[in-house]
Amino acid sequence: MQHISREMQSCIKECLNCYQACVSTAMTHCLEKGGEHTKPEHFRLISACAEICRTAAHFMLINSPQHKGICAECADICKQCAEDCERIGDMADCVEACRRCTESCRTMAAGHRAA
Repeated sequence: MQHISREMQSCIKECLNCYQACVSTAMTHCLEKGGEHTKPEHFRLISACAEICRTAAHFMLINSPQHKGICAECADICKQCAEDCERIGDMADCVEACRRCTESCRTMAAGHRAA
């Protein structure tokens, strides 16, 4: 069985935490608040962020060599999501989860290896 480093385990955790934060925020907070929170651009972004986080975690869990590219894209989308959630306001948990995931995925994308 392939060993997964602590750094990769940490990134998987951050990705799954961000996935959970984005889905939870979108489906409860944003839908209940309406207005800016449910505008198509924001709702698509927070949904895309959740999905790329889940995908990045999956690629790392299966030790796919393509995880670096997925993590690079994940970092970009998480950064955009954090900025948009912060701009709209009242979504601190989502902003923080996205920022942590951005940094962790940047580390993975920079060339970290699984072993």
